[in-house]
Amino acid sequence: MVQIELTGSQQRTLTTLVNRHQSADGPVKGRVIADEIDRNLGTVQNQMQSLAALGLVESVSGPSGGYKPTELAYDAIGRDSMDDAESVTLAHDFERVDVTVEEINLTGVHHPEECQARVHLQDPVSQFSVGQAVALGPTPVAGLVVAGTVVAVDATNNQLVVDVAQLEAPVEPPE
Repeated sequence: MVQIELTGSQQRTLTTLVNRHQSADGPVKGRVIADEIDRNLGTVQNQMQSLAALGLVESVSGPSGGYKPTELAYDAIGRDSMDDAESVTLAHDFERVDVTVEEINLTGVHHPEECQARVHLQDPVSQFSVGQAVALGPTPVAGLVVAGTVVAVDATNNQLVVDVAQLEAPVEPPE
């Protein structure tokens, strides 16, 4: 893994580009990124130039142009390019949400009153807010289902912190 020091602004811009690019059919327009991170277009264009100089972004010219992340961009923000990833269902307020869950880290599982899940998404977390009830799973390999309440939303790293209220895994019948 290559270590590239990014400013907080560069990290957020690059993360937003990666998120949008994964759900887009082509390059992502600077205006889309600017709107999502609440910056003006000129600022985003300047950020993209600096990210391109680092080899993290490619600019695509033309009417359907925009920006696209390089493979190095995924590495720089600690992500894997997930072309053939298994899906994990995530729902909030009893409705399924179309996002890709990259990773679920559980902390404090030996102390149920302190158990939290850090849910890292490959998509923007802007549709989530503190206090929402969420459920995710079953996970592809273990069949784990996690349910709880969002206690923090980290837009820069695309993470939700969830106070776990319920954790279920399938029980295999004895052989």
